[in-house]
Amino acid sequence: MGSTSDLPVMEKAAKFFDEMEIPFEINALSAHRTPERVEAFAKGAHRRGIKVIIAAAGMAAHLPGVISSMTPIPVIGVPIDASLDGLDALLAIVQMPPGIPVATVGINGALNAAILALQMIATGDAEAHGKLVAYKESLKSKIEKANEELALVKYKYKTN
Repeated sequence: MGSTSDLPVMEKAAKFFDEMEIPFEINALSAHRTPERVEAFAKGAHRRGIKVIIAAAGMAAHLPGVISSMTPIPVIGVPIDASLDGLDALLAIVQMPPGIPVATVGINGALNAAILALQMIATGDAEAHGKLVAYKESLKSKIEKANEELALVKYKYKTN
């Protein structure tokens, strides 16, 4: 992430990876303040066994694109709502030049970034695939339970 102020958003991804028992790193790296550290991280990621990188940034939001320019590993960008309701970050991340792709989730969408990362990993990992299938099934169960609870809510003109 661009700075530790992004942690409240990104902890949703960290909690998901913990729940799924997926090892991960968390780093504060700034494309503008620590470009050498960003380069070392991006160029060394494959050697450390990293399969997908989630890069979060607000405002100018150059971090995901800069990382993508330095590694063949897939990069998922999380635009952070730091100003302009996060639209500046969203546009900065999603508008990458040809050859420097960054998959981009919604503003503050750390959980979706983590799920997408696990989907990428699961294409070549049967255990991760099983965890992902179970997670998706749990989403269905939550909706079914919500509908059971809604059935108990009474209104004069409610028909279901």
